[in-house]
Amino acid sequence: MISEHAHKAGEASYKGNAEEGIAYFRAFGVDESLFRAAFAAALSRGGDWADLYFEHGISQSISLKDHKVDSAFSSIGLGVGIRVVSGDQQGYAYTEDLSKDAVVRAASSAALIAESQSAASRFESQGFEVQTRANRYPISQEWMDVEVAQKVPLLTRLDEEVMASDQRISKVNIGLGHSTTAILIVESTGAIHFDRLPMTRMNLSCTAEDGEQRESNGYNLAGREGFEFINERRLEKLKTEAVNRTLFLLDAEQAPAGSMPVVLGAGSSGILLHEAIGHGMEADFNRKGISIYADRLNTRIAPKGVTIVDDGTRQHDRGAINLDDEGVEGQRTVLVEDGILRSYMHDRISAAHYGVKPTGNGRRESFKHTPVPRMRSTYMCAGKYDPQEIIKSVKRGIYAETFTNGQVMIGAGDFTFYIKTGYMIEDGKLTRPIKDTNIIGNGPEVLERTDMVGSDFEYDEGGWVCGKDGQSVPVSLGMPTVRVSEMTVGGVNA
Repeated sequence: MISEHAHKAGEASYKGNAEEGIAYFRAFGVDESLFRAAFAAALSRGGDWADLYFEHGISQSISLKDHKVDSAFSSIGLGVGIRVVSGDQQGYAYTEDLSKDAVVRAASSAALIAESQSAASRFESQGFEVQTRANRYPISQEWMDVEVAQKVPLLTRLDEEVMASDQRISKVNIGLGHSTTAILIVESTGAIHFDRLPMTRMNLSCTAEDGEQRESNGYNLAGREGFEFINERRLEKLKTEAVNRTLFLLDAEQAPAGSMPVVLGAGSSGILLHEAIGHGMEADFNRKGISIYADRLNTRIAPKGVTIVDDGTRQHDRGAINLDDEGVEGQRTVLVEDGILRSYMHDRISAAHYGVKPTGNGRRESFKHTPVPRMRSTYMCAGKYDPQEIIKSVKRGIYAETFTNGQVMIGAGDFTFYIKTGYMIEDGKLTRPIKDTNIIGNGPEVLERTDMVGSDFEYDEGGWVCGKDGQSVPVSLGMPTVRVSEMTVGGVNA
């Protein structure tokens, strides 16, 4: 019989979690008898444990182009993924049909894939307990209560204000998207987890022309909030950043090529940390011996003063989670502490392999995918240096402000990124604006060469998306100003 079980958490518990979760999915025919039938089939060929991942998501988007609404889109997703785990191996199947027959067939397929030498069904008739979790993204107004007629004026207003801001602006594109996803995770141990995940994202891009020169750039914002996400501060920031970043490109040039110090600006430079370093700390890459950090736990991988965290607990962040997609509570995980590698990011499988507790990093794009270790909100903590002191310390180098088009080789950590906007640093001062400048390096080496960490930590509010194993999940990132003593700049030859 399903009962309610309160789980202690730092934040307020999710109001109505037990009643809401079970009632929500009961409307789709999901009940205890379905759980039992699914688990009986899933563990019929052996396996250590199994879980069911039910998901119902509603998403909508609207965009404005050439001063009029260009498109409006709505989608609904519903289904369940069944996973059977045997050691480090897993079998997975999913279905969009939630009838008992369809779910049992999918569970039988997962069992066949994960067939083991262990005894047949380990599932025993037992009660199910709903685990209550912290709520890190309470909302004030559901998007379902907002009419399209309330959205269009927001886009129209932004379009008019951007066009009027500078005569060189010739084109504006604006998009608004939002979603609400409900998930119900049921473990063969009897634990049940429920969550509802909101998301709002706005993007604005524009084109500027000056004579024959034409440049485009933009900005976006995202977070786990409802309609209240759209406030005056964010609208002004979206407009101002998009316009300024675009006009900046009209006067910028590529930086000279060579090896030189690089100062990474606070905020969005965190994408370099995420891609070139963060992925190498995901436990599956280390368990398989792919990552350069596979044998580096509790050893120094960066200078003192460098602390890197992956955090699922920051309220309303795009990367925030109440629980991961395996039912493990979201938490703050210190990866690098004062230069020492302390932890990987674990899902349940990697945690069992290493004999540690999961860190709440088991994430998946949807019920159609298996969970794997993924980042949430990854950032470097603030250090002791004034950011102006960092810039003054550089005789000749570059200051990287925003990035685009990065590529990374996860195993070795080799990367290439384009600095979209930045400046030359000459005699300790920011001078000529630069754009579209390639930087080439190795993530672990860049971490080792990070010799000054600023006190100006900044969290980026952008709509970042992380790709891995063909899946995309929302993430956040941040960083203070830091100096990397040497990096290859693939700009233009002097």
